[in-house]
Amino acid sequence: MDKVVATAGEAVADVPDGASFAVGGFGLSGVPDVLIQAVHDAGPTGLSVVSNNCGALDSGLALLLSAGRISRVTGSYVGGNKEFARQYLGGELELELIPQGTLAERLRAGGCGIPAFYTPAGVGTQVADGGLPWRYAGDGSVAVASPPKEVREFDGREYVLERALTTDYALVRAARGDRHGNLVFAKSARNFNPLAAMAGRVTIAEVEELVEPGALDPDSVHLPGIFVQRVLALTPEQAADKRIEQRTVRTR
Repeated sequence: MDKVVATAGEAVADVPDGASFAVGGFGLSGVPDVLIQAVHDAGPTGLSVVSNNCGALDSGLALLLSAGRISRVTGSYVGGNKEFARQYLGGELELELIPQGTLAERLRAGGCGIPAFYTPAGVGTQVADGGLPWRYAGDGSVAVASPPKEVREFDGREYVLERALTTDYALVRAARGDRHGNLVFAKSARNFNPLAAMAGRVTIAEVEELVEPGALDPDSVHLPGIFVQRVLALTPEQAADKRIEQRTVRTR
């Protein structure tokens, strides 16, 4: 039951080339930076990533992206990461762009064992009809395009069928966690973290504060330990290292 690992390197030591990851975070909020750095240091290549975005300000997944370790991304947002856009438009990686709510539900469905679901999001667009460029060729033409998806009518309204997402691993960051893997997320850092954790076959959580079993109020637990296989306790310095993506101040 004790799922704590001693180091970040130990937590990701078995990650092979070609592994798939679901990664929590939104912008710079709730990003498992320490675990991502450990994957970078371990050196696997050809990784497939499922995440809202692919890092920001040269941190998070941007580390793996800049190193050329990522071959495919499933996500919702490219803007704000020029290297991500450059690699995608240059044909260096494959990108499946999907609506943000659909991404969240595909991860949740994967964790719940639901193979697919119908949603109105994307009906009447290339999301449903196919033709979205997944990968560009070197000359700027579309090398791989998204296939069409099944569309059905329910009560007079059309819905598109979306498949659930599961991955080999999931990397998440929590504010508090116990040795059994029960996790509590802080405010907006909750974002995609519980959903990513549910979708991973092996979920690794870095926690800012590690507590003993029984210390967490059951009603406050956002993700039960059944979804978590490994827990990494961050140092106080690592826990306090939180960057601000866009600092806004008012004139005195």
